[in-house]
Amino acid sequence: MKTRAIFNLIVNKLFFYDKWNIGYLAQSPENFISSRQLNGKINWLPEDSVEYAADPFAIDINGSIHLYYEELNFWNGKGEIMMINTMNFNDKKKVKGISKHSAHLSYPYLFKAENNIYCIPETSSEKQVALYQVDVEKPYQFNKVRVILEGRPFVDSSIIFFENKYWLFTSVSENRRELYLFYSDTLDSPFKAHGLNPISVAPTVSRSAGRLFIVKQKLYMPSQNPEKCYGGSVMINEITKLSETDFQYKTVFQLLPRLPYNEGLHTINFTGDLLIVDGKRKVFSALTPLKKMVRNIRNRNKA
Repeated sequence: MKTRAIFNLIVNKLFFYDKWNIGYLAQSPENFISSRQLNGKINWLPEDSVEYAADPFAIDINGSIHLYYEELNFWNGKGEIMMINTMNFNDKKKVKGISKHSAHLSYPYLFKAENNIYCIPETSSEKQVALYQVDVEKPYQFNKVRVILEGRPFVDSSIIFFENKYWLFTSVSENRRELYLFYSDTLDSPFKAHGLNPISVAPTVSRSAGRLFIVKQKLYMPSQNPEKCYGGSVMINEITKLSETDFQYKTVFQLLPRLPYNEGLHTINFTGDLLIVDGKRKVFSALTPLKKMVRNIRNRNKA
């Protein structure tokens, strides 16, 4: 039995890779918090041919739901931000106007403010957090407004207007126990560092897993749980105290992945009463050893 287990482990490591997809269901933030679970069947999109379609953020533009997400095609080697508005990858468009062509892009954090739609995509390879405005007439076109933060490889930056301030939650990929907070009265003003930065948190809390949301005047932050594996599950945290000098939280519950994507879940987002998630499953491919070898060579070249 031990020999068989070792054989299966080797086969899984050599020939299986992660396949991410996006799903949705009808559920309000209020119901989600009260039930502490996903209520209903997840409608998974027909899979795209790429290995990775994840980090989904949806928003209503001119009465139509537009979904933005990260696409990663292994042979391309870097993430790109894509957009669909039919819940089908057949109509996907590459988002234009973000950063340099060579940058890895992910986590297109969307939010509405002052009658405009904005996005803060992750551009950690450029060591900056930049604010973009979405062109509502051409939703695949982003226009850069300003750089909010720079100097470090910030990941999965998330922003919300709460109690008369904009609060920016972010982290740095190499440290799983630190959260960084910044705040500003307006999107045009400089963002000031929180008095407790870097804030010591559990490794299941430091990295954001979707849009912050408010239920009954309480602020909630989804975060990624990497304890089992990358993107293993999502923790829902209530921010119990938030000011320029204080920050406290408590983890309320964990959201686990579901079949057939039961290997991982690392993003949840609400658009009205529509809940968007992503999910991971394992896929067999005879090309996986070659892909992993190419990936290792790329990583060595970047070092």
